[in-house]
Formats: sequence, C-alpha cells, structure tokens
Amino acid sequence: MTATHCQSCGMPLTEEVLGTEATGAKSPDYCHFCYENGAFKQPEMTMEQMIELCVPFMVEGGMAKEQATQIMQQSLPRLLRWQAR
Repeated sequence: MTATHCQSCGMPLTEEVLGTEATGAKSPDYCHFCYENGAFKQPEMTMEQMIELCVPFMVEGGMAKEQATQIMQQSLPRLLRWQAR
C-alpha cells in the first residue's frame, strides 16, 4: 500500500477498505467508498461536495463540525484526486 489515506476523501486506508482497479486488483490509493473498478463512483463530485459528505461522519465520531470542516478544507486540496482539478 502506498497511501495511508484515501486520495479522494482522506479516510484512513486499511486492506479492508481499499477500492479496486479495473483489473480487480486492490487500489493502493483509494477506498471502496470512492473508487471501484478503476473509476470514481461519483466522478462529477466537487471537492466542496466531498467535504459536505464527509463532515457528518467526522462529527458522528465525536469531532466538532467546525473543526471537521476546517480539517477537510485544509487536507483535501493536497490529495491526488483534487490536485488534478
């Protein structure tokens, strides 16, 4: 595994959550929530929409909404998926 976090949503990557390439091989960079069969599940999603999608999960985990939003706004632009845009 090359990435420690999904390069789309920032989720920590473990073997259990890896997405798949078109060949069926595990993706070293993306989780299965974002990436399957070599493609993004929601290819038209914007970075802002990804933040809106992820923040509630972080809040559910005990983080304040403002803190979760700030973390996502700072970290997502550094991920591969969003650098390409």
